[in-house]
Order: sequence, then structure tokens, then C-alpha cells
Amino acid sequence: MNMRPTDSNTSRRQLLVASTMGLAGFRFGTPGLVTAAGVDPVSKAATDVVTGGRAKSTILFFLCGGSSHIDMWDLKPNAPREYRGEFSPIATRSAGLSISEHLPRLARVGHHLAVVRSIRGTVNTNDHHAGYYYNLTGHVPDPTFLTLGNDRRPMPDDWPYMGTVCGSRRPRHPDLPNAVSLPIKPSKLPYTRPGQFAARLGVEHDPLYVLADRDKPMIFQAPALTLEGDGMTAQRLLTRDKMLESIDSARRDFESVSKVRTWSKLQDQAMRLLSGGGATKAFDLSAELPATIERYGKTINGMSLLVARRLVEAGVPFVTVFWAENDERIDKKCKSGGGWDTHGNNFACLKEDLLPEFDRGFSALIEDLEHRGMLDETLLVVTSEMGRKPRVGDPRSGGEYGAGRDHWTHCQSVVLAGGGIKGGQAYGTTDKYGEYPAEKPVTPAHIAHTVYHAMGIKDLEATDKDGRTFNLLAEGRPLEELF
Repeated sequence: MNMRPTDSNTSRRQLLVASTMGLAGFRFGTPGLVTAAGVDPVSKAATDVVTGGRAKSTILFFLCGGSSHIDMWDLKPNAPREYRGEFSPIATRSAGLSISEHLPRLARVGHHLAVVRSIRGTVNTNDHHAGYYYNLTGHVPDPTFLTLGNDRRPMPDDWPYMGTVCGSRRPRHPDLPNAVSLPIKPSKLPYTRPGQFAARLGVEHDPLYVLADRDKPMIFQAPALTLEGDGMTAQRLLTRDKMLESIDSARRDFESVSKVRTWSKLQDQAMRLLSGGGATKAFDLSAELPATIERYGKTINGMSLLVARRLVEAGVPFVTVFWAENDERIDKKCKSGGGWDTHGNNFACLKEDLLPEFDRGFSALIEDLEHRGMLDETLLVVTSEMGRKPRVGDPRSGGEYGAGRDHWTHCQSVVLAGGGIKGGQAYGTTDKYGEYPAEKPVTPAHIAHTVYHAMGIKDLEATDKDGRTFNLLAEGRPLEELF
């Protein structure tokens, strides 16, 4: 990662970004609304995780756009053609699990996979905004998602992203934030997706966003780790006078919405990021073998998964990889925004573009972690904001002729592996069309609790700014049957 100098104004901005709140924190309101059980979550972390699950870290791979459960994980070969589509299931290495024929590499590691097929994540808007929120936090979206639609911004009293909850319960990493998200921040401004921030947990627990360019997939940069301007180095920036000048000036700028406790934590995180060698080393892929890079696939998504492996190897508790959308070629071909929102040409887009890249990268991550002896202590989760409508033919893209699948929040699948998960199994079933859960219906809250369980996190109590105690996720339970 290049280290380049900057002017003083940019320094302040980058120090703020270094504090992991990105562009979200102070914009949306007063930070630090909640602390766990009325104390610093970091100091409490050690007692929370000693007797829990096996997972030291979690990598969550979020397939932005709404991936098709019925074409990937829950195929219906006996349904009418207008539902089952063009793909067939194939057996995996485990007799108890079948998946799409276009995921052959994952079929070979099927003995590691647990597919939860009976997730009902219904939201009254049936859209991306609410789907993100429900699947990232485990909480049903409030009525403002219906009244505001895509204008519904992240708010300071939103429920926190499960990744920030996990990070807040772990001991503080010496060089990096406890939650890192890459290679994008969904979605394009001003339509930032709610649910991906710490929100009421406090901006000091927000993820660090590390960004990459589709055309330069080997380069990952966090604004806090890139200094610009003549003669400025990380060491010079960290001199006492310069740091105090930057911090004091920035504190005055944001005095109306900042608290001293929160500001001290943000300042400390900025110092650790800019001074810790591990902060840049984790994102440097030059040390990786060419064969490893080739195995993951030299794409922005494949390299993001490789960086995720490096981050958990460095001890980061929670890493989120958001599938990078905005591929103009796929957007035009699939009417999809460049991702998994396949409103048109669903089968060709999956077969020719999305599934091969996903199959290659995610299977490589599983094999790589297993080879390094890290799979049992690293939980992997693949999810999305929704499934796709089982009946083929989105009226917005030519109906049956357009061969697309519309939004469908009423049913989706989530895949888990590692972290103590027993692979080679499918949990729950759907009806004969794949439209609704049938046996063992669950919700995104159950998935969030399962992540907490795998990470050994049992205490979900928190207190609000008035000292009132509440539960960060009262709904649902962990799916202990998967372990």
C-alpha cells in the first residue's frame, strides 16, 4: 500500500477515516449511543469469548444484488420449467448435499458446506435497502424503510451490523480495527445501504473500509493509510505536535456532535493504524505466490477474498467482503447494476459470469484456509439481501422472453463453513417451487445468532445513553444443530 503525504485538511479527514467510521459516523448523528452492559466492550471481551465457539474470526461474503437461491443452493429439478429454470443439481462430495451444476469447485469441497435453505427474510418493501438491513443486523426493518424507500439513510439509532457486534466483543487488535469491510461500501452515494455500520453501538466500532478498483484488483487502499503531499511521511505525521494539531483542529470541527470518550478512542485508533506496520502488510498481496493468486482468480472479488484470508491470519475478528458490482458489461447484459440483481438474462449471466467467478474464489478460500489449518477457527458465511423470484420472467425486463428473476425476500439460502460447522448438510426445506420455507423455517436473526454462537459471543446486553439495558438481538436463536 503506498504511503503518500497530504495537506493538513486531508490529514484530518484521513485520521477520521482511520478511526474506522469512514464517511458514516458523524454525518448521521451523535456517536457512542451504546456501550455493552454499560462498560467498554473491549475491556469486557475476554470474558465473553473464553468458553464459546471455535471461531476466532469470521469472513462474511455478501453477494450484493440478491443471489438466486433456486439456481445455486436449492434447485427444484421436478418443478415446472418456468420455476426450475435451466440448471440442474449435482452431487457434492457429501451425499447429503447437492448444489448447482455451475458450482463444480464448490461441489468438491461440499463436505465443508452447510446450506440453510429455509430462511424467510420478508420485508414489506421487497427491496435491496431493507434486505441489506435485515440480513446484516438480524433485525426486521422499521417502517421508515417503507416510507422513505431508497432515501432511507443509515441512522445513529439503527441496530448494529453483526460484524461490529462481534468486533466490539473481541480484545482490541494491536494494529487494525476489529471489523474491516472491502472492497466497496454499498451503495453509491447518496444511497448508502443501512445496516453495515455500528450505529447505536458507537462509531468507534464502525468497520474500516478498504477500497479497490476493478481495473487494479491487486491494490487495496484505505484512505487512512494513504498520505499525500510533499515531504510528509507516516513518521512525521505521528510527531506529537503534528498529531495534536490535527486532532485538536478536527475536534473543534466536530465538537457539536462528538463526545470526549468517543473522540479519545478514534484518536487512538488513528494512531494505531498509521503507526502499525501490520496495518499495511495485511493488504500487500505481493508476498503471495503467483499460483495462489491464480487459484483465487485475479479479479476484484477474488483478490478481496485473498485479502480477507490475510486479515484473519493477522488476527482481525470480522472481515466483510461485499461483492463488487458496477461492472458495466454485466449491468447491460443482466439489467443488474453489475451484480447479482439479475432482472434480465438470469441464466446466461449466472452461467457465464457470476457463478464461475464466485465458484473459483470461494472454493479457493475454503481450500486455502484448510491447507493452513485455519478453517476450523474461521467461520465463513455467504449471504445476500434476498433470493430471486422462483417464477422466471421479470415484467420489468421483458417477462418470460427476458428470462430474468425479480426480487424475492420471502425465501433465500445462506451458506456456512468452518468455525465448528458440520459440513455436508442442508438445513430446512422449501416448498416444491422454492417460494417459501417449508420445514424448519428461520429468519436472518437466526443466522446472526449462529454467527455469535460460532464466535463464542453470549452476552448481547447493552445500555443506551440513558443507562437503560436492552438486548442487541432478542429475536431468534443460534442454529446449534449445525455444529
